[in-house]
Amino acid sequence: MLAPGFLDGLAERDLQDVRSLRDEAAQEETDLSYVRRLLHGRIDIVHAEQRRRRDGGAPVLDELAAILKDGERLSPAGAGRLQRLEPSRAESHRRYVEALVADVDLSDVTELDDEVLAQTLQAYRLEERSVSQRRRQVQAVMDALNSEIAARYRAGTASVDDLLARELLNPGRRRAPATTDPPGTGDSAGTAGTGGTGLPDDGAHGRGPG
Repeated sequence: MLAPGFLDGLAERDLQDVRSLRDEAAQEETDLSYVRRLLHGRIDIVHAEQRRRRDGGAPVLDELAAILKDGERLSPAGAGRLQRLEPSRAESHRRYVEALVADVDLSDVTELDDEVLAQTLQAYRLEERSVSQRRRQVQAVMDALNSEIAARYRAGTASVDDLLARELLNPGRRRAPATTDPPGTGDSAGTAGTGGTGLPDDGAHGRGPG
């Protein structure tokens, strides 16, 4: 998807091919967002323990369940944003994040010495930066594909009738429940029901929050 030339000849591709590429990119963005949230949850745990050692306070174990629950929840769709896909292979993503730091168990983070805690934080931060960079690149691919679809609606080479027929044939897409974005977590919302283009939605997937 991020290989050079992936979008070459996009204007000559069949509309269904463009939609399929867009849907593939949307799923990849959703999975990357999920991994990123898992990493954020673990970074929060390490930060909380470092803060406790520095300033005192309640054991991090008291906050652990809430931190992990917040980190692993599906990011909701905000006002004007289409509902997002659910992550695929969620359990595999969790195992991947847990394996980033060998022999480190955050469920007993108070037993880690300061050096191991700092190394753990560095490992999670490095991976979070890598995942975030890839996510931005995938979002750029999504933007290009959504722009191509929107251009075809403007030019009259795609129709709402075709879209409705497609939705009737493919009603079973997995979606996350829609609620409201926490402040500061979402990208700017597009026009409701239009995928931010002002044109028929076409199932366009907007960028996910987080």
